[in-house]
Amino acid sequence: MTAPGGGLPTRAQILDFIASADGKVGKREIARAFNVRGAHRAALRDMLRGMADEGLAPRRGRRGRGAPGAPPPVFVAEVVAIDGDGEALAAPANWRGSAPAPRLRLAPPRRGGGRAPGVGDRVLVRRRSGGAAEVLHVIGRRPGRLVGVFERARGAEGGFVRPAERRGGPALRVAAGAEGGARPGDLVVAEAGDGDAGARIARVIGAPDRPGAISELVLERHGVPREFPADALAEAAAARPAAPAAGRDGRADLRALPLVTIDDEDARDFDDAVWAAPAEDGWRVTVAIADVAHYAPPGGALDREARRRGNSVYLPDRVVPMLPEALSSDLCSLRPGEDRACLAVHLRIDSAGALAGHRFERAVMRSAARLTYREVQERGPGDPALAGPFGAYAALARARAERGTLDFDLPERRVLFDDSGAVRAIAPRPRFASHRLVEEFMIAANRAAAETLAARGAACLFRVHDRPPPDKMEALRAQLAGLGYRLAPGRAEFGGVLERARGRPEEQAVAMAVLRAQAQAAYAPRDIGHFGLRLRRYAHFTSPIRRYADLVVHRALIAALGLGGGGGALAEDALADLGEALSDAERRAAAAERDAGDRLAARFLADRIGAAFDARVVGVARFGLFVALDETGAEGLVPMRSFPQRMRFDERRSRLAAERGGAAIGLGAAIRVILEESDAAAGTLRFSPAP
Repeated sequence: MTAPGGGLPTRAQILDFIASADGKVGKREIARAFNVRGAHRAALRDMLRGMADEGLAPRRGRRGRGAPGAPPPVFVAEVVAIDGDGEALAAPANWRGSAPAPRLRLAPPRRGGGRAPGVGDRVLVRRRSGGAAEVLHVIGRRPGRLVGVFERARGAEGGFVRPAERRGGPALRVAAGAEGGARPGDLVVAEAGDGDAGARIARVIGAPDRPGAISELVLERHGVPREFPADALAEAAAARPAAPAAGRDGRADLRALPLVTIDDEDARDFDDAVWAAPAEDGWRVTVAIADVAHYAPPGGALDREARRRGNSVYLPDRVVPMLPEALSSDLCSLRPGEDRACLAVHLRIDSAGALAGHRFERAVMRSAARLTYREVQERGPGDPALAGPFGAYAALARARAERGTLDFDLPERRVLFDDSGAVRAIAPRPRFASHRLVEEFMIAANRAAAETLAARGAACLFRVHDRPPPDKMEALRAQLAGLGYRLAPGRAEFGGVLERARGRPEEQAVAMAVLRAQAQAAYAPRDIGHFGLRLRRYAHFTSPIRRYADLVVHRALIAALGLGGGGGALAEDALADLGEALSDAERRAAAAERDAGDRLAARFLADRIGAAFDARVVGVARFGLFVALDETGAEGLVPMRSFPQRMRFDERRSRLAAERGGAAIGLGAAIRVILEESDAAAGTLRFSPAP
C-alpha cells in the first residue's frame, strides 16, 4: 500500500484503511501501511489531528484508545441489518465495548447521493439525534477472510460461504475446485481470491453439531492464537521449580503457612492462594500468587508469545492459555502438596476493613488444600480453618459498602456437556459469599500492588476506570425514568438505584442499563483511579498465569523492591502502547467468550423450535424486543412484525406500545414467547409472542 507519489495518503485512503483494519489504528499503523517516512510523518500527524477534530480518525486520549462512550459526530459504521420497514441499521465498525454496540438508523441517501448501502457495507456517517445517522460516503465491503457456512451453488459448480454472523453480510463465492472438501452446511474458513477468481476454502471446521465445532468457529472468527511457537514450548519445557534460598535471589519459606486455593469446580488453573487470621485490631491476610516472572524473563520466547496473546481465553468447553501447559497447568499452578514459587503480599486489615499496611516478598509455598467455592460456603465460618478468612472478609465487605462501590451481581450461566461433548444443559452459575470472600482478598492485594509502585515512583500499568461520560449519563437518566427510577442530575447515585431495584422484576434491566452507562475499564500508565471500586489506585496483580498485565505488575514490583531476577520496568510511553494492546486483547477474549455462549445456547435450543418459554425483556429497539429466557438465560429477538397488533417504539420510556388499546411492554417486563428460529452458526434466536 503506497501513498500517491510516495508522499501522503489521501483522506479517503485513510478512511478506507481505518474501516478495514481489525486491530489498533493510530498514526504509527497508518504511517506503516502507507510507507510514510521522513518529513511526511509530521504532515501525516497534522492531517490526522485535523481528521480527529472532525471525528474521522482515532484520537489518542489520556487513557489511550478504547471504545468511546458514544460514537463521535462522524465515524465509520457497518450496516448490520435491514429492518422490516426497509431501513438500514448500522453499528460502529470494530466496536470494542463490553456492552452491545449501539445501533443507529441510517437516513436514506440524499438525491444523487449514490446507492443505498446494504448489509455488510462500511459507511462513513454523521450522527444525528434520536438514534439516526446520515450516510456521507459508502466505503465498500470488507474483503479477505470469512468464517461462515458453506453452501452449494444451485445448478453450478463451486458454491458460496454465508457469514456466521448475527448481522448477516455479503457471501463469498467459492470457485469450482476450491471447496477443500467442504460439504453443504459445514462451518468453514474462506479466503477471498483476487478480482473475480472467487474464494477458496482454507479450513473445514465441520458440521455445527460436531462437538467442539462452535468453539473452533469462535476462535477463528476472533483470531485467537492457539498454537505456541516451538521456542516458547522449549523454554517452558526447560523450566525448573524454585526453592527457598538465601541471598539476593533467595525466597522466604511459606510452606508452613496453611494457604489454600479456592476456585470453581471446573477451574483449570490455580494462580492464587489465601490465608487469614485475627490480629490485634484487625486481621492478617496473605495472598500468594504464582511467580510467573521467575519462568518467563522479559524478552524471551515465552514473554513474546504471552505478550502477543495478552490473556487466556476461556470458552465453555476449553481454555486457550496465555502460557504453555507446562507452566499454566503445572509449575505455575498452585496445586496442593507441591512446592511452588510465589510472589506473596502480607496485608494488615484493621477492624473497620481498611488496608492498614502491606509487605511483598518472593517465597516458596505449598498449598494445604484445593477448595471449591461450594465447599467453603457449606463449611462456613464455623469451620476453624475458615474462621479467619470469613472474619477478614466481613471487615473488607463493610469497608466496600462504606465506599459505595458498584455491585451489579448479574446472573451468570454455565454450559454443561455430556460425555460425548454435546450440550446437555445451560444452568445458573451459583453465587456464594465465598466468591465475594476471594474477590475482596484479590481487590486488597491489587490495591496494595498499585499503592506500593506509586509510593516508589515506579512506572506501573494501572487498571483504570473513568467516570461515566456525560452523554451516557443523560441517556441513562432517561432510560431509568421510563422504569420509574430517578437518577439525580450531576450525581452518580448508581448504588442506590441498584439497591432499590434488588429483587424486583426489572432488577436485571436496571443493572444492565447502569452497566452500559459505565466507561470502559482499561490498562494505562496514568493513574486516574477506579470509579467502580471507588479506589484511588488499582492494578491487576493476582492472575499472571492468564493476564499479561499482571505479569507486568509483578516485574515492576520485583524491580522496585529489589526482589531478585525476572523483574523489569518499562518506560511510560512503552506502557501506554502495551496498555492499549492488552485492553484490546481483553475485549477480544470477552467477545469470544460471549460469542461461544450465544452459539452454544442456540445449538442447544435448535431442537425446541415451536416450544414456549418464559422470558424477560432486556432490550427495546425500533425493530423489536430483546428477551432473555428464564430457563437458560439465552437471549434473542422478538421482531416488531411478529406482534399481532401494530406496535410503535416509545424511545423515551424504553418500550413498545400498541397503537390501539394502550397495551405496552418494556424493559424488565415478563413475556411468554415461542421459539421460531435458531441459528447456531450465527448465535441467533428469533421468537414471537405467545398467544
